[in-house]
Amino acid sequence: MRTLDWGHPIRAHGRSLADRRWQNRRQPMTTATTLRTTRTISPATQGWLLGALGVAIFAMSIPMTRLASGSAAEPQLPAVFVAIGRAALAGLLALGWLAASRAAWPRPEQWRQLALTALGVVFGWPLFLGFAVLHVDAVHAAVVTGVLPIATAVVGALLLRQRPGRGFWACALLGTALVLGFAAWKGGAGFQAADGLLLIAVLLGAFGYVQGARLSSGPAASAMPAEQVICWVLVLSLPITLPVALWTWPAAPVKASAWGGFLYVSVFSMWLGFFAWYRGLALGGTLRVSQVQLLQPFLSMWFAVPLLGEKLDAATIGFSLAVMATVFLSKRFGAPK
Repeated sequence: MRTLDWGHPIRAHGRSLADRRWQNRRQPMTTATTLRTTRTISPATQGWLLGALGVAIFAMSIPMTRLASGSAAEPQLPAVFVAIGRAALAGLLALGWLAASRAAWPRPEQWRQLALTALGVVFGWPLFLGFAVLHVDAVHAAVVTGVLPIATAVVGALLLRQRPGRGFWACALLGTALVLGFAAWKGGAGFQAADGLLLIAVLLGAFGYVQGARLSSGPAASAMPAEQVICWVLVLSLPITLPVALWTWPAAPVKASAWGGFLYVSVFSMWLGFFAWYRGLALGGTLRVSQVQLLQPFLSMWFAVPLLGEKLDAATIGFSLAVMATVFLSKRFGAPK
């Protein structure tokens, strides 16, 4: 008769069984972990996607500003109210968000950059754009402001003391020449005053973008969280924007669609869009993510067709494609490193 050892063999068998069970449990966990790792999105891709979301939100700004302000022939909300009032409303929302999230106060050296960012994105771009779209349609404005990516790169190169190649400057000059040619052609006898306002808006908008990106893209120890940058910029501006908004409050009734446009540019263009945009720039890099702005003029034109009933012609599309080609080449071959 075979004798069984109730000591070692059972313990050995127990260990073997436990090992097999552990291996069986381990395999699904390893597979799940592999799937999770495979599905992880890289920071560069996250930055690009967030940048694309921000650009899609910003692309609605021109047609929505036109919807809110109306035209010179049929004005709606005052241009100053649309430009400054949207920052006031966004500033109140930002104040609540900062309080709810218990955000830390900016460091003393950051206040200057916050003020410079406000100069561009709170006052410069909205004001000059608002006055311009009273006199030109949204499609026209979308083409002229198509040089914004090049302007952002130029301002960034100058402020960050980078040295772009000759190809970059050639593309910048060619893109600017195309925009000036389009503006002169559309203006009949030449440049319109509105075209000058649009170009000033582009320069100030680019300046604000770069200053805000510098705040959110610095060293980890000193960088401000991307969502807080625009919030502090708006809160810093409240002592100016809130009184001006109240002073310019419309006295006459306007269309409900005008108020809808105002709410959009206040909540999305002036506030939430920058959450995605500055976070995208911080994750993916300013030069790489700014290429997504290539989409903005096209999106603005396509949004203007259903929202405002505007029409696209072949020449406008052609000029827009040419401008976007120069922007693409400037990023692809000659952008500053």
